Amino acid sequence: MKVLVVDDDKEIVELLTIYLKNEGYEVAQAYNGKEALLTLQNDKDIALMILDVMMPKVDGMEVVTTLRKQKSTLPIIMLTAKTTDMNKIQGLIAGADDYVTKPFNPLEVMARVKSLLRRSNMPTGPEKEVSEDALIETGALTINRGSHEVITKSGEKVQLTALEFGILYLLASHPNQVFSAEEIFEKVWQQENVVSAKTVMVHVSHLRDKLEKATHGEKVIKTVWGVGYKIEA
Repeated sequence: MKVLVVDDDKEIVELLTIYLKNEGYEVAQAYNGKEALLTLQNDKDIALMILDVMMPKVDGMEVVTTLRKQKSTLPIIMLTAKTTDMNKIQGLIAGADDYVTKPFNPLEVMARVKSLLRRSNMPTGPEKEVSEDALIETGALTINRGSHEVITKSGEKVQLTALEFGILYLLASHPNQVFSAEEIFEKVWQQENVVSAKTVMVHVSHLRDKLEKATHGEKVIKTVWGVGYKIEA
C-alpha cells in the first residue's frame, strides 16, 4: 500500500517516510496542499494520507474539504500543532478520520496508519465470496461487509469513510444494543482510547447526515441520552 505524506517541514516528511518504509509501505511525498491534491489526482494507488494542517498555498483543512466534496473516502490522518479540542474537532468536521498532535511519536503515527488501513482494506473484488451473515438489512439500507458497501432500497450507494462504515456495521450487527462513545472507539478504531468522546461524536454526526440524506430523512441511528448510540431492529 502507498501512503502520501504531506507537510511543509521536510524533516517531518523524511522522518515519517523512514518509518513507513520500515513497515513495508510505499511512500509519496508533497510539501503543500496544492501538491497533495495534484499527487492524488495523478496517483490512484494512494491508500491513505498523512496531512499537516498549517501549510502554505493550500492548507490541510482545505485539502480535506476539497476531497470530501469530491466524495473521496480516502483515509486521512491530520497532523496538528494546535492542541485544543476545538481545533481537532474542526479537522474532524472537515472530514479527517483521525489526528495526531505535534510533537508526535512516530510509532503512534504508525499505529494510527495500521488501524485506519485495517478498516479500509476490505475485499471488494467480484471473485470474493461474501458470507450470508456479512449482509445486514436495516430499515432502508443493505450493508455489505465484504464489499464495504451501503446501498439504499432505491439502489443508491452511500459513500462512507472506513470509520463511518465501521461504526454503522457495529451498530447494525448488534440491533437494539447501546454502545457508548468509548466502546465504539475501542471496537472501531481498535486502539487504546487516546482521544476524547467528541471524536466519535463527530464521526457519528457525519454518518447520520449521510444516512438521512440517502434515505430521505430516516433516523437510522438513535441516541440514548447519557449512554450512547444504537440501531433498532
